[in-house]
Amino acid sequence: MTRAGWIRLLLIVGALALLEAACRYGFISRDAVIPPTRMFEGAWRALAADETRADIWLTLQSVVLSLVLSIIVGMAAGLLLHKATRLRRALDPLLASYYAVPTFVLYPLLIVFFGIGPTSLIVLGALFGIVAMIVATVTAIDRVPRVLLKVARVSRLGAVRTALLMKLPAASPHLMTGLRLAVAYSVIGIIAGEFILSTEGIGRRVALAYNNFDNQTMYALLVLILAFAIALNAALGAFEQALHRRWYRS
Repeated sequence: MTRAGWIRLLLIVGALALLEAACRYGFISRDAVIPPTRMFEGAWRALAADETRADIWLTLQSVVLSLVLSIIVGMAAGLLLHKATRLRRALDPLLASYYAVPTFVLYPLLIVFFGIGPTSLIVLGALFGIVAMIVATVTAIDRVPRVLLKVARVSRLGAVRTALLMKLPAASPHLMTGLRLAVAYSVIGIIAGEFILSTEGIGRRVALAYNNFDNQTMYALLVLILAFAIALNAALGAFEQALHRRWYRS
């Protein structure tokens, strides 16, 4: 582990220790926040329950499907925008201000088209992540060395083969930024959608615990969500660093 990693770990452990002490000695009301040790105990018990595992699996399925949809549509749209320069200039302000508009305002329309169920949540999660992939794809292709594009022209590769064999592999280190953002936005969209309107999923279970004033269950589920997000972000970060090392070494 790097020095930055150790510092990060020490900060997290120190913050948890301070929160534990503040809860144990009454500086923070236990009606509002429970000690971290009780959160971890509750998370372990929740993870051992069949109902919780079923909700986690349902949420993971929705996240994966929305992420796949974000990547496919976002990368395809990014490639098209990179070729259509006039359209790109016209859409740049809209893409830049996309996340300033609450995406949840589209949920009633999604219910009309797809009904109440996982399909609406998957599309909602994809809408959160798709623009991040579009912007990342366009930016990454802008950084592709021109010599590779000249090689593609000399080799008489078509537009599709140039994109698949030259542009995307060369842009892959920079695409990881968009992928990480798409993962984060998809997770946020799915869990927030479950929290508000779904009848299943880990987000819905958090909402029920909150409404029933069941702090231990609520914080336990939040710990599981945070652990999943941290582990996923760490894995993507390691993969991104490996891509950068391979690209610059080559």
